[in-house]
Order: sequence, then structure tokens, then C-alpha cells
Amino acid sequence: MSAEAPLWAPCSDRSRERADPLAGTGSHGDTWFLVESSGGWGRHAFLDPPADVELGRALVRRIEGAGTRPLAIRRVGRRPRQTSTRWAFVDSRAGQEAIVWGEVDDPRDLLDVPLDGSAGTPSERPVFAVCTHARHDQCCAVRGRPVAARLAEHYPDETWECSHLGGDRFAGTMVVLPHGLYYGRVDDADALDVATAHGRGEVLPHLLRGRSSFSHAVQAAQHAARSRFGDNRITSYAPLREERSGRTWFVELATPDGSLDVTLEEAGSPPLLSTCAATRAIAVPQLVVVQVGPHRPGDGVRRAAPEG
Repeated sequence: MSAEAPLWAPCSDRSRERADPLAGTGSHGDTWFLVESSGGWGRHAFLDPPADVELGRALVRRIEGAGTRPLAIRRVGRRPRQTSTRWAFVDSRAGQEAIVWGEVDDPRDLLDVPLDGSAGTPSERPVFAVCTHARHDQCCAVRGRPVAARLAEHYPDETWECSHLGGDRFAGTMVVLPHGLYYGRVDDADALDVATAHGRGEVLPHLLRGRSSFSHAVQAAQHAARSRFGDNRITSYAPLREERSGRTWFVELATPDGSLDVTLEEAGSPPLLSTCAATRAIAVPQLVVVQVGPHRPGDGVRRAAPEG
């Protein structure tokens, strides 16, 4: 008698069972353009009905053409009929963090908003954007909505539901802007801890996937340094340089007492189903920390750059 096929389970449940590493999994985004869209979202929030598909294509083409990441946002809970459209331009680059907000009466006017932060009203408030994009992956809604609801109770102005952030298997996922800090496996019990830590200028390392303006290698190297030395400030372990040689990465990070070298090796996970909709198990890339230690002068390395 043949063995029974394993029962299906949500991708985020499987990921937690496997303890898939979070560090070094944040997707790239130096700058972001947030667009309020209070209705339902298709699989792609801008390109599928009920969105205005023609306008959505033009917006995505313009935003991504400028090297900026589009993100749909909406308020938590019951939402009144939308009569205007709020937007925000966010710069997540280290040392240049900024958010400006604006509003248009006609969504087509979004095509004329400058994508350089020169328009809009600057804001000092962070944005807590929690993925609740059910049509993209059910885990995002099931795990994300309680997180967004908990945050909105305490931070109603700062909290938004958002469209797909990547890393569905790490749901609940969220990004804290303007710093572009990706978090994963956030439950409603963790939500306020993330916000409180950010208010102190710190990260929560055990839930942090990485910073959007840094490469995967830098994200993983920073996690290794925080795990070893415990400096959880957002600004700690700034990347100075990184180099790749075959499947090996060398990252140099700044500290008050001199820089650190982190060596990482590229590896592949065992085959897995990375989303709820996936039907074929594939290996996903991972970065394994090999060594963390004081910088060795004379190493030939180049300046760090975000993944493009």
C-alpha cells in the first residue's frame, strides 16, 4: 500500500515548521510610491480588476521606470467610499530617509506627481504597512489582518494595509517606512513590539528580514553582527563595502570600535513550496554565515551597493 500524500498546509505554517531563516530575505526598494486604493485588490493590486487596469499599467510603468517601488495601501477595517486619492513618496536610503504625502482628486493626476520627493507635505511619522493581500496569497490576509488591526488600535494614523511585499511564507509580513525595514512572522502579539522598538530607533532582530535599500548579503551580515554583539539600533552596522567571489560574499560593516568583516556562503534550501499557490517545490537561495570578526586591512573589496 502506497504512503498517503502529505496534507496541504498554508505556506506560512510550513515555513514556521521548517524555521526558514528570515535574515537576508527583504526585497529591494530604495524609494517607494504609495497609492491609496481602498477597494478590493486583484492578484496584482494595480494591474488586475477591480483596479483601473489602463491607469494601473501606466502608473506601474512610470513608477518602476523611475526605479521606485509601487505599493497600494488602504486603511484598516471598514472604509468609507474613496472620493480622493492619497499618495506618498518615500526615500528609504540610509541617511536620506523621508516621507512626503499628497492627495489628488482624480487618480489620473497621479501620473503627474513628481517621483523625487519634491512635491507633497513632509511627515515625521513612520508608516506601518502590513501586507493583507489575500488575492496574492491567503497567508497574507489570515496572518496580516490581525497584525494591522492591533497596530491600528494604537497607531491609527501610521497604520495601513498594503499590497504584496514579497516573502509570502513569512506572513505576517510588514514594512516600516521610511527606513524600509522588512519584518516577517509578525503576529498580533508582536505588532506593538515592532512599533515600540522603532520609536526607540531600534529593530527587533528575531523578526527582521532586512532593510530594503541594502543587498541580501548586507541584510544577512547585519543580522549576524547583531546576533553576535547585540547592537539593535537601526543605524548600527552600516555597510562599508561588499565583495562577491563565486558563491562567497565578504561584507564590511562599521562599528564605533572599528569595522567588522562578515563572510557568507550562498546555499540553496531543500525544495519547498514557497507560496500557498505553488505546485512545484523548488530550492530558494539562502545565505549562511561562515565567519564574523574584526576587519582585516588590505582585503580587496568594493563599496557596498544595493541589489538592483
